[in-house]
Amino acid sequence: MRILFALPGLHRFGRGAEVVFESIAQQIAAAGNHQVTLVGSGEVRPGRAYDFVHVPAVSRERFEHWPKLPFLRHEFMYEELTFAAGLLRLPIVEQADVTMTCSYPYTNWALRRRRSGGRPAHVFVTQNGDWPALKRGPEPRFFSCDGLICTNPLYYERNSARWHSTLIPNGVDPLRFLPGPARRAELGLPVDRQIILMVSALEPGKRVIEAMRAVAGVPDALLVVAGDGPLRDEVDRLAAERLPGRFLRTTFSHEQMPDLYRSADLFLHTKIQESFGNVYIEALSCGIPIVAHDDEVTRWILGDHAMLVDTTSEAALKNAIRNALTKPMVDAEAAAWAHARYSWKVVAGKYVDFFEDVLDRSGNSRAHPSADPIRQGAQA
Repeated sequence: MRILFALPGLHRFGRGAEVVFESIAQQIAAAGNHQVTLVGSGEVRPGRAYDFVHVPAVSRERFEHWPKLPFLRHEFMYEELTFAAGLLRLPIVEQADVTMTCSYPYTNWALRRRRSGGRPAHVFVTQNGDWPALKRGPEPRFFSCDGLICTNPLYYERNSARWHSTLIPNGVDPLRFLPGPARRAELGLPVDRQIILMVSALEPGKRVIEAMRAVAGVPDALLVVAGDGPLRDEVDRLAAERLPGRFLRTTFSHEQMPDLYRSADLFLHTKIQESFGNVYIEALSCGIPIVAHDDEVTRWILGDHAMLVDTTSEAALKNAIRNALTKPMVDAEAAAWAHARYSWKVVAGKYVDFFEDVLDRSGNSRAHPSADPIRQGAQA
């Protein structure tokens, strides 16, 4: 198969979806049976088994204060629009057998656009939620795909009747994310106090503000937030008021993440119902205690290997953090469980099987849309 993955942040950012796409592409390409191409706004990186094509995109931070309009409701959509403009003109898209993205609307539309030789089969993955596939509201009505990869069982349950779907979790690299010694000094972190780690974008849905209020009631612990986003000023103001001397907001490269997890005493994540949450299994694989919101998706991801509570209750969250900080640092059993279930090699194999199934259902290596999404969107 000729497989093409497209996402604005590929090779430019180490966010969750980008890590997923790059890891799966590397596994598939390294096996040597399929030709894999990634399209993103970053640059070529050495040592990759797949091909990479650069398409420019304006970073979402530039659009944080731009007007919010239908189909441009937030800075992510603005960023995606600048990327899709170049993707529309990219000849290599037409040469693929199957394309994949998790970005809607513009990247999905660009990949599904009718071309002179038909179009590749298109697979959409719910890394950023299943709201387009649900087709509720004015924007999702133009969504379509030939196959839907659901990253959790809730998404699969509510979408499998409408779309040809499969359930595939995200993964982890067992050779990098595993229990080991802390590297606090190398990361610029204090060595003489307990560290609570959050790895999160600073946007309302991640509920970092709520987590900070709970941590304020845990004496002496330092809260490290690895991430950035539009709430950065509000986060910094609250830290000055409620966590003076006990807060650090910074960013780390993806290469530093295993050492960062291993340097923490506790991993904290308070978002309600993540699409998947790579951070859960990365932290679990490094053997540190986890406190997260108790819902069906988190229970499916983490099993019995985390302390799950109603994080909307500040008191319950505060107590869970205090209790979790008393747990031992290395949980080899939990790490082994995560590696067996979520290895990227296993996950990538499931992606290949689904791509082949989608192509078999299409009858050949080209799928033909009943309507051009670009034209429909323009008419709307």
